[in-house]
Amino acid sequence: MEPVLDLAGIGFGPSNLALAIAVEEHERPVRARFFEKQPRFGWHRGMLLEDATMQVSFLKDLVTLRNPTSTFSFLCYLRDRGRLVDFVNHKNLFPLRKEFHDYFEWAAERVGHHVSYGAEVGEVRADGDGFEITVGEERVKARNLVLATGLEASLPDGIETGERIWHNRDLLTRVGSLRDPRHVVVVGAGQSAAEAVAFFHDRFPETEVHGVFARYGYSPADDSSFANRIFDPEAVDEFYKAPEDVKRKLMGYHANTNYGVVDQDLIEELYRRVYREKVLGKQRLLLHNTSRLTDVNPDGKCVIESLADGGQLPIDADVIVYATGYRPANPVRLLGDLAAHCERDEHGRLQVTRDYRVVTTKEIRGGIYLQGGTEHTHGITSSLLSNTAVRVGEILDSVLRRPAVAPKRHVVPELEKIK
Repeated sequence: MEPVLDLAGIGFGPSNLALAIAVEEHERPVRARFFEKQPRFGWHRGMLLEDATMQVSFLKDLVTLRNPTSTFSFLCYLRDRGRLVDFVNHKNLFPLRKEFHDYFEWAAERVGHHVSYGAEVGEVRADGDGFEITVGEERVKARNLVLATGLEASLPDGIETGERIWHNRDLLTRVGSLRDPRHVVVVGAGQSAAEAVAFFHDRFPETEVHGVFARYGYSPADDSSFANRIFDPEAVDEFYKAPEDVKRKLMGYHANTNYGVVDQDLIEELYRRVYREKVLGKQRLLLHNTSRLTDVNPDGKCVIESLADGGQLPIDADVIVYATGYRPANPVRLLGDLAAHCERDEHGRLQVTRDYRVVTTKEIRGGIYLQGGTEHTHGITSSLLSNTAVRVGEILDSVLRRPAVAPKRHVVPELEKIK
């Protein structure tokens, strides 16, 4: 029989990729496997726009904050690709998003022996001191589970994607179907929305691009040095220990470091385009502030309604793109009946220990760890890259501190009689 795993990772995005690297680098052997339903590694492929850059420093890669000497760092990737000196001369902390995705793929290939792609997890059930996982025809036993189920697209109530209604996550995979569109509508006020507006404006030089958002204008992201301390590893400790009312205040104070905000350079570029078109007398970049989209039909017909005066502008859009963000996927939904053994707080949220382990009833003896879905306990970095390297080190240390599964003793009946 295959030996019992120390951990089984479900999902293989950047978080569990970082965990696989921590497993690979650990001083003692760790039995681990990761299961990913996609046929290969991929991370927000639909938004890998050519000019889009990361909003996080390259030093917050998969390993550096946990192990600065790791050969899996972004700098080692650059050396391997022959661009280390070029990158240094670039004097930039924020690589292209496509480049960072290539870094992820480079790292994923090096730990590919830990990963099963095209492997969708079916049933998960408790088994002795751990779990038994069904993956296709295979049954895998593990002492611990690490769930990294990622994010789900968030859409307004009543909106469903279709031929002419997209979520921005599918932008690049679907844009090839457009042929000389007349009107494109982008809903949202965050970074992805602003990037989509700029993308359509560049790609289709004769198209009217309508940006629709409830704010008065795009709000700049606060990436100042002091505000960025909310992403520090130490901030997780402080947030976790804080009373509930303080947690809510901290999330409110620093939401503008991450949610619904846009890089200042992109804001200024969009403003330049709008002003230039006014000067030239041919406006096709139209930003509708203090507005909302109503009467949305699957065929693209919709109405842009002013929240200020109620004025309405009917649009027959070739495509409507909702850049309305993401929400954490329910991390325990794939556990089936086991989910009922996961303890929740008075607000119905999962109870999670400092080492990212779900609090369970005594019937569950294995550990269930979360990468994502812990904003209410661990703060804003729950689903972000900023603290990934440190978080996976903490999870792995916790897994290895837990008692190992004792191998079952198989007794031959004849020998038992002799005894």
